[in-house]
Amino acid sequence: MPLLVYNRPVSLPSSTGEFIERYSRLKEGAEHLKSKPAIKVDPPGLLYIQQREFAATVPQDGSVSTLGTEDATTCQVVVLRHTGSGATALGHLDGSDTAMTVSKMLNAVRSLSDGSSNGRYEVHLVGGYIDEQLLSHRLTLELLEAFNSQSENIHLETYCVTELNDTKKQNVHWPVIYGIAVNVKTGEIFQATFPDRGPDEDVRAARTFLGGSMISIYDAKAEQMQIEPYEWIPFPTAEFWLQQPDHRILQYFSTSPVVEPPHFVKHLKNIFQFLTTSPEEALFPKGESRIYKKTAAGFWERIHYAT
Repeated sequence: MPLLVYNRPVSLPSSTGEFIERYSRLKEGAEHLKSKPAIKVDPPGLLYIQQREFAATVPQDGSVSTLGTEDATTCQVVVLRHTGSGATALGHLDGSDTAMTVSKMLNAVRSLSDGSSNGRYEVHLVGGYIDEQLLSHRLTLELLEAFNSQSENIHLETYCVTELNDTKKQNVHWPVIYGIAVNVKTGEIFQATFPDRGPDEDVRAARTFLGGSMISIYDAKAEQMQIEPYEWIPFPTAEFWLQQPDHRILQYFSTSPVVEPPHFVKHLKNIFQFLTTSPEEALFPKGESRIYKKTAAGFWERIHYAT
């Protein structure tokens, strides 16, 4: 079944610019989304999703009512929702296993929508910009192709990616939107920023840094967040990089060094420090996952057993 725009099957483009020309009305939705100020989302009700993670849940979830992510420069954010069940997934994609990730997200939403005869699948794509390496362009085209290859009809509702999420400052291209959240109960998507990105921010970021693949981090039925054990690859130069100036770290580790958010280098140094002090066996004793539930106050609390 195809990806649809205005209820009609899309014709896949050879470039992102061609797609915008063909479906120019999508600009209106992108401009509307960009015009709204970013909203600060506090921890109660929030499930924060990092790069190469996705999560799915339903409006009936008593623990999570908002899915969100930030720091997308050349990355892009996918929000997939079934309008009948309200089941919603959000993923932070960087071009690694794009087609597989889209299939996994659709399967997660489909599973949570089991028994819902009404409604349709809708997708929102946000992020990226006109970067020099054309990484954003490539990821956008991969996403369009991946959604067009799925077994369900999927309606493209928001297209605020690459050219449509780009602005120029002193002749340098920048992303407009870095962070997005979705209200699981209503389906509203909005610009967002997140003062808290836990739990286990460094554990999860290190997994991605060490080359981990895209994973689902939430069990909606149990209302539990789960961080599965991952292969611990030694990073022997961590101490070296902790001593390096910010500009060198940016140039070496960023796909978009000029436009990274101010905390990017601090975030990387936290990972380097973490990799020098946290052995795998201490994080995942007996190979068990790290599992969290929300407290009554809305904060994540680790529970010491696996389901």
